[in-house]
Amino acid sequence: MKSVVKSILAVAASGLLVAGCGLESGGAVPLPVGPGSIEPIPELDGVKITVGSKDFTEQITLGYIIEFALTAAGADVRDLTNIQGSNSTRDAQLDGQIDLTYEYTGTGWINYLGNETPLPDSQQQYEATRDADLAANDMVWADPAPMNNTYAIAMNRQTAEQTGVRTLSDYARLVSTDPAAATTCVETEFNVRQDGYPGMAAKYEFNPDAAPRQILQTGIIYQATADGNQCKFGEVFTTDGRIIALDLVLLEDDRSFFPKYNPSLVMKKSFADAYPEVLDVMAPISEKLTDQVMTELNRQVDVEGLEPADVARDWLVSEGFVTTG
Repeated sequence: MKSVVKSILAVAASGLLVAGCGLESGGAVPLPVGPGSIEPIPELDGVKITVGSKDFTEQITLGYIIEFALTAAGADVRDLTNIQGSNSTRDAQLDGQIDLTYEYTGTGWINYLGNETPLPDSQQQYEATRDADLAANDMVWADPAPMNNTYAIAMNRQTAEQTGVRTLSDYARLVSTDPAAATTCVETEFNVRQDGYPGMAAKYEFNPDAAPRQILQTGIIYQATADGNQCKFGEVFTTDGRIIALDLVLLEDDRSFFPKYNPSLVMKKSFADAYPEVLDVMAPISEKLTDQVMTELNRQVDVEGLEPADVARDWLVSEGFVTTG
């Protein structure tokens, strides 16, 4: 909770205000960095680049990773992390208010491009999203990171033992036969997204309104599901460090409903054409962002209470990409 409060204060201080014309110009990068294996690049020297992210731990951390890397390369980076929601972040990029962000292939394919059926193979999902978004919106998707932060439904071990639920098909049967035992907590976006609860209900053939459902903030869902009183089941992200810390059990997606969510650096084609060096800087970083790495970075923020900026910079330093400046 401490890191969430500090992030909110940081946003307020940097002037990240939603207005009729969109977002403000952003604030300074929060911590200094110096060159490591990322050395100053003349073509990026002093180039103004605004980096954005959505408003949850993983996205904010990924945003800072971009910021520190490009600062070490010599760019004049502005911080617009912590934008509320996927659509606001996307609109800010289409409007030219942010230049770079890490976006998830599944979100691009389903939410931004309007497809209803995900592709089960990660590479095929990426290529389809890349090609369609370039054709429709002149947006460039760089090669994705190997991590896959997809949705899942979780429960505590007591709920697993009491209900016998192991898969989403089991969950669907429980919703249909004993809805009171299937009280489920979700956050606002998941509650309405086609790659969220409504789509999951359609795929697994149960009435989405049968079981009691509560809308909670993302961070609260994990603890409430671990407690098992308010939430017997809860929506989670598979790379969230609280899954391990709270000993939550993930339900198997036995019909392969949830899309692949590999993060890819996304930018306008005009930006990519003007500054191809950005892709060269970021490619080796993306390659190292595995499920294990991102889960640990998320854990440091959400369990240990460290700041996303500190976690992002420390990881880049540990990998030799940058120094502390």
